[in-house]
Amino acid sequence: MSVPSHSQYQAAPQPPQPKNGFGTTGFVLGLLGLIFSFIPIIGVISWPLVILGIVFAALGIARARSGKATNKGLAIAGLVLSVLGLIVAILWAAVFTKAVNDVTTEANRTVTVHYEVTGTAPDASVAYTTFGDGNLTTNQETPKALPWSKDLTTKGLVKGGTLTVTTGMAGGNVTCKVVVDGKPAKTATASGNFATASCDGF
Repeated sequence: MSVPSHSQYQAAPQPPQPKNGFGTTGFVLGLLGLIFSFIPIIGVISWPLVILGIVFAALGIARARSGKATNKGLAIAGLVLSVLGLIVAILWAAVFTKAVNDVTTEANRTVTVHYEVTGTAPDASVAYTTFGDGNLTTNQETPKALPWSKDLTTKGLVKGGTLTVTTGMAGGNVTCKVVVDGKPAKTATASGNFATASCDGF
C-alpha cells in the first residue's frame, strides 16, 4: 500500500493582491482638487492636487488594463474629476489675471475733466476739487464774468472731483457742468441770492 506524497496536499498558490493604490489616490486627489478649485484664493492649492490626481489616475488606469488592479472605474472617475478641477482652476486664473489687468489699466488711465459754469450771476464764486493718484487739490476762483471754464487731467484707480458755484448778494442764476473725456457727467442749476449749484459724484 503506497503512502500519498506530501506534495499532493500542498495548498494552491494564492492570486496576487490587486494593486489599487494608484487609482484610489488619483480619485481622492481629483475629488479634493475639484472641491478646492471653486474656492477663490484658497483654490490655488488645487493646482498640485489635480495635476497629481491626473498622474495617479492615469497610472491606476494603466494598472487596471494590465490586470494588476481592479478599480478601473474609480481611476477613470479620478481622472475625470482631476481634469474638471484643472479646467476650473485655469478659468479662475484667467479671471484673476483679467481683473488685475483691468485694475492696472484703470489706475494708469488719464482722464480730462472739463469744468464749466454759466449763468447771469454777476458775483458768482467757483470752487472745484479734483482727486486721483491719491492726490486731492482744491481751488477757488471768483470770475469777473460768466461763463467760466477750466480743464484738468487726472488719473488713478479712484478719480473724480466736485464743482460748486455760489451766487452772491446780487443773486442771479448759475449752472455748473462737468464733462469727463468728452462725455457729460454732471450738471446742476441754482438761482437766487447766495444760491449754490453743486456737481459732484462723477
